Amino acid sequence: MGKLISICTLFLCGLLVNAQKKDLPTFITDSLENYITQGRNKWQIPGLSVAIVKDGNIVFIKGFGVTRVNGTEAVDENTLFMIGSNTKAFTATALSILQESGVLNLNDKVQKWMPEFSLKDELASREVNIVDLLSHRIGFETFQGDFTYWTSTLSRAEVIQKMGLIDAPYGFRERWGYCNAAYVTAGELIPRVINESWEETVRDSILLPLKMKRTLMLSEELKNASNTAFPHTKVDNDLVEIPMVDINNLAPAGSMSSSAKDMANWLLVQLNDGKLDGEQLLSGKGVRGIRKPSSILGIDSRDNKATHFYLYGMGLDISDRDGKLVYAHTGGVNGYLSSLLFVPEEDLGIVVLTNTDQNDFFLNLTDEIRDAFLGLPFQDYSRESLERSKQRRLDELKRIDSLKKIVALELSPSLSLKEFTGKYNNKVYGDIEVKAEDGKLNIHFSNHPKLIGRLEHMQNDTYLCSYSDPTFGIVEIPFRIENESVTGLTLRVADFVEFTPYEFVRKN
Repeated sequence: MGKLISICTLFLCGLLVNAQKKDLPTFITDSLENYITQGRNKWQIPGLSVAIVKDGNIVFIKGFGVTRVNGTEAVDENTLFMIGSNTKAFTATALSILQESGVLNLNDKVQKWMPEFSLKDELASREVNIVDLLSHRIGFETFQGDFTYWTSTLSRAEVIQKMGLIDAPYGFRERWGYCNAAYVTAGELIPRVINESWEETVRDSILLPLKMKRTLMLSEELKNASNTAFPHTKVDNDLVEIPMVDINNLAPAGSMSSSAKDMANWLLVQLNDGKLDGEQLLSGKGVRGIRKPSSILGIDSRDNKATHFYLYGMGLDISDRDGKLVYAHTGGVNGYLSSLLFVPEEDLGIVVLTNTDQNDFFLNLTDEIRDAFLGLPFQDYSRESLERSKQRRLDELKRIDSLKKIVALELSPSLSLKEFTGKYNNKVYGDIEVKAEDGKLNIHFSNHPKLIGRLEHMQNDTYLCSYSDPTFGIVEIPFRIENESVTGLTLRVADFVEFTPYEFVRKN
């Protein structure tokens, strides 16, 4: 291992020598490594990997830290991290390339290729096209439905079917609402068109030509891979390792894993119209196609003259920074956060991969590197956001502590525990069951057989629910009582999973 690290160090030094010859910003050549090291420690990030490409070359690439908390295996440029929603640009690019090949049109109605597709809004069912799916403009609230799908046992076909049961709060194309299930639908159009799965298509048409040999398509593949960063989150205030998530049912929206080295190739191709090392590997029009803005997110209302607007293409956020167009996206999966950004006018690309879902540093670092290359002053984004993050964490711990103090009062519910037990149904999710176990109530989930919601009575027939998977959070769940009978409950999960509450009606 020592020899390997030495070789990597020499390689990095060579890169930095070349970078200095190209007059890279002094922040990159003199301060970047120290900034990352300090930021990783302050944010309690076990492992981080970063790559910067500029003018057709990788000018910086390195791993920092370790693959797991208290571990010894070092992160390097080939270490694998789940990239979450940075998968979406691969899905969109694959479809854009298929358009350029003439086998489909991104303006095709979804029902042309998937006749059974439907939404509750009849107009949307009939008119929604592939671009609508890829640009999040079908009328859903952001993350709406995700609790039903996220880490569930549902198949992709069942995820798509469940979309038709959701009451969209907005009209078709009325506003932007981030929708993972829409990307599942888009990905599942591919086998309808060319009789090849989404994962086979992306692997064969993108990963193999781009020599992204380490990149994996499905979350289950990561569990058996070598040189892997393990996922972490915070429980109370402690950083803990958590199981790798299984989201193959949402694969076109977020199941891919990659390394800084492989993602550098992805950035180089984005910045050079599908070319890598002078060879045309992907359709230039296909690559550029996902940058066309289709949704308006808003304008920057702050006194910020460097950034004015926010748009969405297909798997890419679009904004301006100091007069330059910036394309970017983030990815979040249980235990991982990633950031990707490129500025074609500067021939600049950045990727940051981390193995904890409790940090903002992945974005702070991306923004600091971006600003350095644009000639903007150092902002120390990490210092500012760390203080905000600590305050949010403190507020959350205070919230939970105050709720637990109510639990400690041992107030009795209006009915016996047995009266709360039974099956409950939500038209989108399906069934859950409340059981009395060891003198307490637990919720069991039909679509999440490994998940348990442990209930502790607070007051007024409201229970504090602590999920066995910490990423689902600690929330209040009120039961509805009518005529001394339990008729239903309102279920919530952490905002990280979904904002929208679920109303369950008791079945028996």
